[in-house]
Amino acid sequence: MTAKPPQPGELEAIETASRDEISALQLQRLKWSLQHAYDNVPFHKAAFDAKGVHPSDLKTLADLAKFPFMTKTALRDHYPFGLFAVPQNQVARLHASSGTTGKSIVVGYTHQDIENWAHLMARSIRAAGGRAGDMLHNAYGYGMFTGGLGAHYGAERLGCTVVPMSGGQTEKQVQQIVDFQPKIIMVTPSYSLVIAEEFERQGIKPDQISLKIGIFGAEPWGEGMRAEIERKLGIDAIDIYGLTEVMGPGVACECIESKDGPVIWEDHFYPEIINPDTGEVVADGEDGELVFTSLTKQAFPVIRYRTRDLTRLLPPTARAFRRMGKITGRSDDMLIVRGVNVFPTQIEEQILRDKRLSGNYQIQLSRDGHLDNVEVRCELQREAAQLSPAEVALIAKELQHHIKTIIGITTRVSVLEPEAIPRTLTGKARRVIDERPKQL
Repeated sequence: MTAKPPQPGELEAIETASRDEISALQLQRLKWSLQHAYDNVPFHKAAFDAKGVHPSDLKTLADLAKFPFMTKTALRDHYPFGLFAVPQNQVARLHASSGTTGKSIVVGYTHQDIENWAHLMARSIRAAGGRAGDMLHNAYGYGMFTGGLGAHYGAERLGCTVVPMSGGQTEKQVQQIVDFQPKIIMVTPSYSLVIAEEFERQGIKPDQISLKIGIFGAEPWGEGMRAEIERKLGIDAIDIYGLTEVMGPGVACECIESKDGPVIWEDHFYPEIINPDTGEVVADGEDGELVFTSLTKQAFPVIRYRTRDLTRLLPPTARAFRRMGKITGRSDDMLIVRGVNVFPTQIEEQILRDKRLSGNYQIQLSRDGHLDNVEVRCELQREAAQLSPAEVALIAKELQHHIKTIIGITTRVSVLEPEAIPRTLTGKARRVIDERPKQL
């Protein structure tokens, strides 16, 4: 699938600026952000003081490495409002993470923060190929989750017609897409496959679907998943990146003309990649953990926030800003199986090598005595449902071999009937079920 490059005048000046211009703007805004956090958030002042640094110590962008990191633990320890940098009467809106792994992460926005967020989401949708007048079907969840309202405000800012569907009600999702004929859909990649299955169930082929662009985020997904989504829905599948703590969706987004990794909006967020073990900054192009410092956030500034997402920084292509590689995993969701480090996305990649298998899967871990057991549960595509038991067994054997050869772990592979694995109708797919006893 191909797309026309942007026309003259469609891009903001900063999107085609020189590196020197971008760096100068970043340094100016970074000085403000450090001082703003130091003056208004006791946590940041105490952390800076403990490290022996002051905002005035930032003379160059490289000096940011002298400052302390911020982690999710700090966010939970100061729940709900302890990290806000403005009084409550200046907070226009609150959002929060789901809190499935502990206390919710609560973030706040001033009116200017919401303006900036809407602007960056509009920029992201435009980078993905959206234009004023397009209809956009928004299947991200509304409410405290940042996805729904973040996408909504950005689409309206761009001039799109927004269908605020939210998640769930899959048959209704498909009915509205059929009736309203939207061009764009925003949704998690896992739920997009559920929607695609409903189209298949109703006998609607990809070339009969009005959608041309899908903007997918909120969970890691690889190139194999991209290929499956594009094949099943007949669209360009675009990767958008964000996280509640930093802003929400729209921190970075791929450009439709290149689809070579999300472009980080570096005029609002300063990225670093660090060695997750040592905390040392590594060079662009090297793998490590993504760290963000906000440059313009008023209500909830983040300083060197460790995202735990593993990726690398890449040089600019379609825009003047640097890109980030696909998220290969998270430093906090890495599975250690019999001494081998494994990320779920590695197993997903091996599953999707076989076009007869769908992108829905689960990894179940258990322990037999002192040994870890791993079961990979995947399922057939609908068009492969008539395969014989012998053919299905061969698929399982081949996948088991690939996982052992490429990743280095022994697994039991179960290839199930189509749609046998429970679907996630809202939020993120639950890929890993770890039933191993917790280490004390």
